[in-house]
Amino acid sequence: MKPQPIACRLRTLRQRSGLTQAELSEVLGFLSEIPASRHERSVTPPSFLTALGYEIVFRRPASELFPGLYQTVEAGIEARLEALVQKLHQSTAKGRTAAEIARKLEFLCERKEIEPIQPAP
Repeated sequence: MKPQPIACRLRTLRQRSGLTQAELSEVLGFLSEIPASRHERSVTPPSFLTALGYEIVFRRPASELFPGLYQTVEAGIEARLEALVQKLHQSTAKGRTAAEIARKLEFLCERKEIEPIQPAP
């Protein structure tokens, strides 16, 4: 599945709100509208603090505002978690270390059973 652009919902929400890029940028603490424009056009991802700012302004979770970015990060994390599971399964540790590995594997197994957070369509 091809990831969506990192900020495909931001422009629509800003336009619905009636805010200009300059006004939104001012609210977010930028000196010009360039960062907001770059975020809307998926040229650069926002910093974590800026993503939280957009979340506060539009009352939508960052995962909904930036679904493509969320999916990209999620895919990378899930792949690295799976690699960790494989590494832990191959461990030949004993005693206390084995108990720690078992606890990690238990956590990783339980997190698969929990419904993942999904951005709204």
